[in-house]
Amino acid sequence: MHPETPPQGMLLSRRFKAQDLSSFIEQLRARGKDAGVAFGDLSILSNSKLALMASEFSRDMGFYDTFHEKIFHAYFTEGKDIGNPDVIASLAAESHLDAGEMLKTVNDGRYAARLEDAGREGRLIGLTGVPLFIINNQYKIIGAQPIEIFRNILDKK
Repeated sequence: MHPETPPQGMLLSRRFKAQDLSSFIEQLRARGKDAGVAFGDLSILSNSKLALMASEFSRDMGFYDTFHEKIFHAYFTEGKDIGNPDVIASLAAESHLDAGEMLKTVNDGRYAARLEDAGREGRLIGLTGVPLFIINNQYKIIGAQPIEIFRNILDKK
């Protein structure tokens, strides 16, 4: 099976017409600053399917953490479209991965079943947003939440 290349990103302003996202982005930047994460120009809403499949390739090759960091930095700090195969190939090469082999494997469909399984598992546990943190299979924290939320849950232990 050869899945079609997923569509690349669109402008957030086009996806969320007639909505002012400036306060959301400013809040995100403030929370990121508290955590040491710099959010840059958040103007593209990428289709992350390619990045997710490439992440599975990087996991198999033993470079998941490196690739994962580069994907997040590229998207959230640099504002790059992580649905673009050229961007993914460049990040793969920066992560000590064979970019050509990575693109070949994500295009031949071998990681599609993993993504489907992960999606099914997410629905079973009630995933409604990302990020999702599950603590001791008892507490769920959905979305970008203030550190106090984590502290309150961890203090209950």
